Amino acid sequence: MKKVFVLLLVSLLVLACGEKVDTAPTKGHAEQAKDYVEVIYFHSKQRCMTCRSIERNTNETQIELTLNLDGAGRYQVDTGCGFLNHMLELFSRHGRFDLTLACRGDVQVDYHHTVEDIAIVLGRAFSEALGDRAGINRYGTCTLPMDEALILAAVDISGRPAVGYALEVPTEKVGDFDVECAKEFWLGFARSVPATVHFVQFAGENSHHILEAAFKGAGRALADAVRIDAAHRDEIPSTKGLLV
Repeated sequence: MKKVFVLLLVSLLVLACGEKVDTAPTKGHAEQAKDYVEVIYFHSKQRCMTCRSIERNTNETQIELTLNLDGAGRYQVDTGCGFLNHMLELFSRHGRFDLTLACRGDVQVDYHHTVEDIAIVLGRAFSEALGDRAGINRYGTCTLPMDEALILAAVDISGRPAVGYALEVPTEKVGDFDVECAKEFWLGFARSVPATVHFVQFAGENSHHILEAAFKGAGRALADAVRIDAAHRDEIPSTKGLLV
């Protein structure tokens, strides 16, 4: 019995070895047979450093914010204030920044703490995403019309906080939003980046239009300022060699 099993095994091996197997690659697969290196790029069109998530919790506000400077203008914003939501959505869309923001604030008092603290966190997110500022344009300007309003927004990511706010808003409120809070927003933002931000009003009668043009214009100006100059991507755009 043992001899029969051995003979059967040998016979199977002989048959297997006798079959001709064509291992030569066909013409259509010749290229695939060559050795190659596959390189996979993650965030091929994005600077990973430009994605930032920040939480800030105080007795007055609890804020969660995620910012991508190299985004597509997508947003999900809930500040507890309808008009501020609207302004930040416009800022995100026109700057092409992806922005996710949730804030719970003491809005039963007023919107001041909410507006100021969101601006601080947003400015911090910009600052951290920009790192050492190497390669950025640094400057950005936009003159933006909004119906009868015409507003200039200019930005210098200089490392020096300053705000020029030459807006003449004719009413004290837009809905339930105190228009003086708009200036507080940009003060908080500029100090947190830090950056210089200017607004100049050439025309405008409607309070909503004036503030909307300012936020849209600031978004577009900042988009230019943070954009990487490919020819000088390793350079700090300052003779000091430092912008932070």
